[in-house]
Amino acid sequence: MTLTEEGLVPVPGLLSRWVRLGNGALAHYMTAGETGPPVILLHGGIQGSSGSAGWRFMAPFLGQNGFRVYAPDQPGFGHADTDPQYHPVYGTVSHSDFVDAFAAALGLDRFHLAGNSMGADNTIQYVLDHPERVLSFILIATMKVGDNVPDEKQVGPKLTDMARFDGTARSMGEMITPIMYRPSAVPQELLEMRAMAANRQKDSYEAGRKGRELLRTDPVLNARFTTKDRFSKTAVPGIYLYGKDDVIAPVENAYNQEETLPNIQFFYPDECGHQGQTDQPDMFNQVFLEFFRDGKVSRKTADWAGASKRRPELPRYVEQA
Repeated sequence: MTLTEEGLVPVPGLLSRWVRLGNGALAHYMTAGETGPPVILLHGGIQGSSGSAGWRFMAPFLGQNGFRVYAPDQPGFGHADTDPQYHPVYGTVSHSDFVDAFAAALGLDRFHLAGNSMGADNTIQYVLDHPERVLSFILIATMKVGDNVPDEKQVGPKLTDMARFDGTARSMGEMITPIMYRPSAVPQELLEMRAMAANRQKDSYEAGRKGRELLRTDPVLNARFTTKDRFSKTAVPGIYLYGKDDVIAPVENAYNQEETLPNIQFFYPDECGHQGQTDQPDMFNQVFLEFFRDGKVSRKTADWAGASKRRPELPRYVEQA
């Protein structure tokens, strides 16, 4: 399989599109489905990530099952605008503002929202910033809600020697291997697409990294960024999937987060690492479909996805026997 003229892995049912945002930035996104409620999917934050790389299994599935799906390349990634004036200099806050501008440019007033890792961070930030626009949300493996958890309860990565990207597809493979439960399933053309994106976004990615550090130290920005005593009170319907085999952000962190988030239903799927939607695509596709379509997950699917037994289930989000 060869890459398209845009340097993308071709995926049946997934279309490449562009839109000009209100601030002048040119945004790239992948889309699937022609009718139905809108869904925005936000990819993770490891170099080379993009809407296509993160959601190539899920976006076409949801598009075939009654949703209009949008998977944008967030600033610092994929084909996002590389002009320095559009760099994500405030990290997660910049990404939340991007999501708002992206939705406005496409005329999406209300929508379902989901994200993996950094994308889950940005999903949380957007729910805090604009709860009135989010119909419901799904999180996959994020540490942002660790702001609710005491430092002594936060668990560091099981892997401390993660490879660095040196500009090649080979090093890209070495770098992303730990996020996959079955890394052998990553095709060469995907590594090439990711490597090109990472090289293209080198400066913007670095601006975003520094911006995330700034959020921790700048009191004004941190007041908007922190989830402490805020996200636990959200009334927006939401669920959270966290792979039991995550080595980047071990599952013990989710156990601690669950204690502080009473309004969110947790799931702990087996044989699932940091990017669950590619480790267990059939499972994650079904969970997303049911929750976004019906507002709750069926008993059969909930058991498959490992609905948490650490506290009573939330009947409004999980079908009871």
